Amino acid sequence: MQDDQKKKLKLKVSAIKEGTVIDHIPAKNLFKVISILGLDSIENQITFGTNLESHKLGAKAIIKVTDKFFEDDEINKIALIAPHAKLNIIRDYEVVEKKVVEIPDTISGIVKCFNPKCITNNEQITTRFKVVAKDLISLKCKYCEKITNSNQIRMC
Repeated sequence: MQDDQKKKLKLKVSAIKEGTVIDHIPAKNLFKVISILGLDSIENQITFGTNLESHKLGAKAIIKVTDKFFEDDEINKIALIAPHAKLNIIRDYEVVEKKVVEIPDTISGIVKCFNPKCITNNEQITTRFKVVAKDLISLKCKYCEKITNSNQIRMC
């Protein structure tokens, strides 16, 4: 079998002319990524696939968004739930840039504080955290200063 045929057999989701492809999302986190990026409320064409074969993840998800290019701070939000995600910027059907997500230094409005007594869990206040560890994620709440670890992370 020729290389071109092998590539075509692997292509599970159609190509886009202009936009962003987010690849290597753990399959179980696909809809969390869609929510965090606000893709559930935009007009752009969105194509996604889930439970696709992946050598690294076992099962992965992919999202293709037509005519949408994300800012680094937007896309880095997904690092909390998809730390190995990769972004491909597409122009005229070609990948013109590749980006790797990175956990930002601060997190606002996407994670709940683990402390039930925190003011953010009892009043209408946007959560804010300082990232104190990026390898095994630890977040320090700006308001109560409690640490939320990776296994305690819950999305707002």
